[in-house]
Amino acid sequence: MRRGVPQGEALVVWALLAADVVAILVVYSLVDPSQLHAVSGSGLQGGLSRALVQLDFPCVAGAAIPIALLALDVLPRRAWLAGGPAIVLCAVIAWPGVLDPNDLDARWINIVPAIGVALALGLTIAAATRAEGVGFAPPRRGDPARVAAAAVTILVSLPWIAAEVGIHFPQGIFLTTKPYAEPGQAPTAAVHLGHHHGWTGALLVLSTLLLSRARPTGARLRKAFSLLLCLGISYGTALVVNDFWHEQLVKRGWTSWEFPSALQPGLHVIWAVVLAATALLYALGFARRNDGVAEGR
Repeated sequence: MRRGVPQGEALVVWALLAADVVAILVVYSLVDPSQLHAVSGSGLQGGLSRALVQLDFPCVAGAAIPIALLALDVLPRRAWLAGGPAIVLCAVIAWPGVLDPNDLDARWINIVPAIGVALALGLTIAAATRAEGVGFAPPRRGDPARVAAAAVTILVSLPWIAAEVGIHFPQGIFLTTKPYAEPGQAPTAAVHLGHHHGWTGALLVLSTLLLSRARPTGARLRKAFSLLLCLGISYGTALVVNDFWHEQLVKRGWTSWEFPSALQPGLHVIWAVVLAATALLYALGFARRNDGVAEGR
């Protein structure tokens, strides 16, 4: 039986993402579309539509790619018959127009990455059922830094977490319920109900921090896995900063300068920064070099 990394971290990430998709299904089924963003459907149909589109977001389909690599490190080589298509289908989200942040109603193309996500989940389940596939990676020296980064990410995400479950975080430290009018639009709450791309970035960062504890044993897989996680944490951080900056600084009137959006890939300065940060993290060995374990390894 082939040895490989345990799947505990991957299963926790799947649970986190599943809880988020369920929250979106419920909120977008119950809340009036006028209080949400870029959707027109209502009721259960509207909720199912938005939940399907959520599977195409980088925090789900994007995270599913390195998760699939973790599973493939455990499974027999024939598992690539499902793993290869899973990775390709999830990567479809990078194609222009597949995910339109200004129109989040489901379209037929949204089914394609969703199938890739389903295949990646199946691979994780298969890997976790194998001997030595269940459990978590041993404690690592980098865990305190991971915990600190996760705590900061969750702290700045509190208004988005509340909005994700259909409520407004209390106005005070964070700007949330105070009316704000985007150019050419009617005033709405500064932090609208439903999903925010800042939470997409936060989920990606949290998933990356978890997955970085359980790197593949194979050298080639580990390099690809590390590169994907470096991109995930750089891209996710850019999304968090962009959304937080706009909602908590620009909307307060503290500045008129907007932190550049990296939501969609393109030939922009912010994407040069994201790629440079990715290269730096990879050069430093993030999720690639052995940072040791608590037992002294």
